[in-house]
Amino acid sequence: MYTNQLIDAYKSHMKFVQYKQVAHELGISVQMLTDIRKGRAYLKENLAFFIAEQIGEDKERVLIGLAADKAKTHEEQILWHSIGKKFNGRGLTTISMSCGAIAATLEPIRDYVLCMLC
Repeated sequence: MYTNQLIDAYKSHMKFVQYKQVAHELGISVQMLTDIRKGRAYLKENLAFFIAEQIGEDKERVLIGLAADKAKTHEEQILWHSIGKKFNGRGLTTISMSCGAIAATLEPIRDYVLCMLC
């Protein structure tokens, strides 16, 4: 799960020992962080972008990872991972983030990313 990798990278980067330190730094409850880590809830895009900035991760890659985590079926997950590999393989450095500012839900982002990569 990409979200767990992102949270763990942030925890290591900040040299935190416990996840409650991560939760406090992100401004969310420990229970919410636990739910996110167990897949019962999802990391919001704004928090994911904050973490990405802190650890130096590419924001486009974060969006693709979040979309893969939110995928409901195994086929969707496989397709999102495939899109991520194509994204990395093409050496793309940017996909317009304007859709991230405009989009309020995952579906328009997913449609936009699919459109850009196809």
